[in-house]
Amino acid sequence: MSDSLFSPVTLGAITAPNRILMAPLTRCRAEDGHVPGKLMAEHYAQRASAGLIIAEATMAMEGNSAFWHEPGIYSAAQIAGWRTVTDAVHAAGGRIALQIWHGGRACHPLLNDGAIPVAPSALAIQNDEVHTPQGKQPYVVPRALDDAEIPTIVAGFATAARNAQAAGFDGVEVHGANGYLIDEFLRDGANHRTGPYGGPREHRARFLFEVLEAVTAIWGADRVGLRISPLNSYNDMRDSDPVGLATWLAHELNRFNLAYLHLMRGDFFGQQHGDLVTPVRAAFRGRLIGNMGYSAQEASAAIASGQLDAVAFGTAFLANPDLPERIRRGAALTAPNPATFYTPGAAGYTDYPTLD
Repeated sequence: MSDSLFSPVTLGAITAPNRILMAPLTRCRAEDGHVPGKLMAEHYAQRASAGLIIAEATMAMEGNSAFWHEPGIYSAAQIAGWRTVTDAVHAAGGRIALQIWHGGRACHPLLNDGAIPVAPSALAIQNDEVHTPQGKQPYVVPRALDDAEIPTIVAGFATAARNAQAAGFDGVEVHGANGYLIDEFLRDGANHRTGPYGGPREHRARFLFEVLEAVTAIWGADRVGLRISPLNSYNDMRDSDPVGLATWLAHELNRFNLAYLHLMRGDFFGQQHGDLVTPVRAAFRGRLIGNMGYSAQEASAAIASGQLDAVAFGTAFLANPDLPERIRRGAALTAPNPATFYTPGAAGYTDYPTLD
């Protein structure tokens, strides 16, 4: 294995000792009240050998649950719960950033005391269902946000960023991917608005840029990352020009001097295709993290060639808490068990073996 995966890299103010990052993975193990508990602390501490852990999608504000038992960062109990996680990761020698998130139209009334989800446009997610306390249910038609409501959501992201500082994180990642609220504004398949937040991409990106301005004002840009997924059709997403959108975004993001841009290069469902990495690398001057389906060999080659600065691994880290050491030794990887991805308890969460 090339040494490229094991050389240190600076991601803004964060120094990662290797370039094997842990991607954010929703696992639905939070306790009642969306509070992280001891089980989550154990899970993340087991994976502290990652160059950087990017913790799972976490509700920036109350009333926007899309996964039933996902964590939040808006209450004192949640901040304290996350503090046990960050303390455990730091004690194990790791670094951890929090992904802050608004579920948008992927939320459901049964998860949010009957509240109708909000979105850029009143367009429901089609051909999929959401897990709720009453079993899997179809998504509902969301309520289109008024322009005047958007500053309150931007302020909610700012509060979440401040709370992540109080919880002891090393940085935050703004979730602009996978068909959640920021991504819904970005892509024209979900954003049919007119006015300042709809129409041309310059307007569709306004909400994202306002969130980034608010969050970087709290953390400093060198501890803020952004994740985007212009090709991914997850959550019934499309864009008429995903490569053009990604290339333009990459150029515009240079003015923020972010710690990194985290690019999901493909589509979970294989419905949309295109090379995002080449034009984004050419347009973006900061650190670029690749994600989606990279083998260790492909990741090493992409870093060695300068195409990427690091790679985030998802399911490989899920089932291999000591993934960097396994890659270093060329050891076999444990296969993950999809049946336990979102189930409660330790099974398929903290019981995956290490090499030793």
